Amino acid sequence: MTTALTEVTKNAMQLPRHQQLALASFLLEVEGSSNDPTLNAVWDMEIQERIQAIDSGDVVGIPYQEVMRKAEEYLAP
Repeated sequence: MTTALTEVTKNAMQLPRHQQLALASFLLEVEGSSNDPTLNAVWDMEIQERIQAIDSGDVVGIPYQEVMRKAEEYLAP
């Protein structure tokens, strides 16, 4: 990760949760806006499969706090 990206990421991690989500949503919208119905259908199917895997117990999620701790360790200088 470049120094600039590391710095932006650290700053983003210090934002309140609702601002982090707004930033993530904006970045995804800018990069991922697609009018391709095939691509949208593939993503919809992927989302449904992931939801089913969690609901059925085939996969177990990682608690938010653990993910954030690992991200902070990874991004630490």
